[in-house]
Amino acid sequence: MKPEELTNKPIPFRTPFQYMRFISKPHWVFVLSAFLVVIVASTISQSTNYLFKLIIDAVEGGRTNHALLWGLAFPVVAFAVQCLYRLSGYFTMQWTTRVRRDGFNYLFSHTIKHSHNYFISRFAGSIHSKIRNVVEGFDHLIPDIIWTFTDSVVSITVTFFFILSVDTLSALLFLALIMALLLANKLLAPRKLQLAKANAQSSSALHANMIDILSNVATTRQYVRQGFEIGRVEGLADTHRNANAATWLYTEWMLLVNSAILFIFSSGMFYILVTRWSVGDISTGEFILVASLISHLARTLLFIGRAFNGAARTVGEIREGFEELLIEFDIVDVPDAKSLVVSEGLIEVRDVLFEYDKNRVFDRFNLYIKPGERIGLVGPSGAGKTTFVSLLLRQYDLTDGAILIDGFDIRSVTQESLRAAIAVVPQEPMLFHRTIKENIAYGNPQATDDAIIEAAKRAQAHEFITALPLAYDTMVGERGVKLSGGQKQRVAIARAMLKNAPILVLDEATSALDSESEVEIQKALHVLMAGKTVVAIAHRLSTLREMDRILVLEGGKIVEDGPHEALKDAGGTYARLWNHQAGGFLQE
Repeated sequence: MKPEELTNKPIPFRTPFQYMRFISKPHWVFVLSAFLVVIVASTISQSTNYLFKLIIDAVEGGRTNHALLWGLAFPVVAFAVQCLYRLSGYFTMQWTTRVRRDGFNYLFSHTIKHSHNYFISRFAGSIHSKIRNVVEGFDHLIPDIIWTFTDSVVSITVTFFFILSVDTLSALLFLALIMALLLANKLLAPRKLQLAKANAQSSSALHANMIDILSNVATTRQYVRQGFEIGRVEGLADTHRNANAATWLYTEWMLLVNSAILFIFSSGMFYILVTRWSVGDISTGEFILVASLISHLARTLLFIGRAFNGAARTVGEIREGFEELLIEFDIVDVPDAKSLVVSEGLIEVRDVLFEYDKNRVFDRFNLYIKPGERIGLVGPSGAGKTTFVSLLLRQYDLTDGAILIDGFDIRSVTQESLRAAIAVVPQEPMLFHRTIKENIAYGNPQATDDAIIEAAKRAQAHEFITALPLAYDTMVGERGVKLSGGQKQRVAIARAMLKNAPILVLDEATSALDSESEVEIQKALHVLMAGKTVVAIAHRLSTLREMDRILVLEGGKIVEDGPHEALKDAGGTYARLWNHQAGGFLQE
């Protein structure tokens, strides 16, 4: 099953081990094989202690040939055990690498389908860290489950039956030891998990802030705030250190409790064995067998404690990741959503009511945009211009009312088909750290090189691209930092041209540009707008002169509606805004 198919269904897990069962199910052959081989290997490995009993008993009985035989059998069995463990390593590798791949695929494809609001409310680095913590966490858990916990359970079981074959009372005392250890760790584990979660949260906060600072390092330098940011990271690092230390110290306390329990019960077992041996009830070989088993068990339990420390920390990180990643989608397609096919580009806004953070942005807002009509939106910040575009793209759901495109309510069609019908040129185009060609082709991945070049020419971008050393194969840097604002904008316009959607949204596409760049961008936009329904937001009012209608918004309402020349001479809000222009910018 493909990741995109999985994420269209309800999330089938909520806890780390539910996730492990879900993500491992397709690979059950490797899972089962890994467990079976480890069980066999651990059983044989623990049983090698019985060879010592046979050797000692043979020596004491004067059976030299038997002692030599059992002595030579030991390296053979040890080699066979190692071969079995290596085979389990192969099966575990297949299991681990496959669930790692599927985990990245599933969690990323699930996360990327969250709403616009989800992403603007979180650090991108933090989201990535949580995906990585979940996926890589199971890289650490699976080996522990196979080679520590499963191996230890088998060792404890085999040890119990060997002790039972030697002395029933010692076996019962051994069973009581295991029960006491389980009870003690059950009581101590909840606090350990709480500390592990706090440790994971402090780690996420530290790394997310470091990524945020590094992403804005230019601002840090310009405002000479390096010292402040260093201090901020130092504070977060100190918080993480304290959380980490608390987790570690609690683990040491748990290990001390386990050691005390082991000391008490093993002392009782040795006393019984020595007493039984001294009166001849058990042989020297049997005594050595049980003693070696108990000694080996003490090391095993200590190893389990250390592994539990790491596992608890990992589980805490995974739980913390799930709290962010497994949030239900707040924007979803209806069950029978159809694909939107735009034939005309008619946009109708009917009686729209929209509230955001308890603030009413639109109150019964209505608008009719004819097919192929070019609409400009102006007004002060907070008037509702950008919110209108977000609602058109269904980045938020309406509180009430409806938005229709060619008669189809946008809530009744798939989000992908809706956004495929709308091309957006934003104020600050976000480019991928890929080549210019790849960034342009993002608008149409099937586009040929000739089509990409043609789009670049129409966007007035071809000339500057070919002047670069690698031309269209030039890497643009993170978010396009290697290009100027005007160059990035022209690449974004070329991308929108290649998409060739019937509806076009221009969101402050020229406001941050110098006059020379604006001229080039205006030429490109003129070509881009041809034959499309256009919604353009602008503070630089000169960019809206060729719009068919300009809407002036104030407080989520249309206060003026008309072409540029009519509004400019009407003496209303638009005229006042136009007169306040300085170099084409709107003064707010």
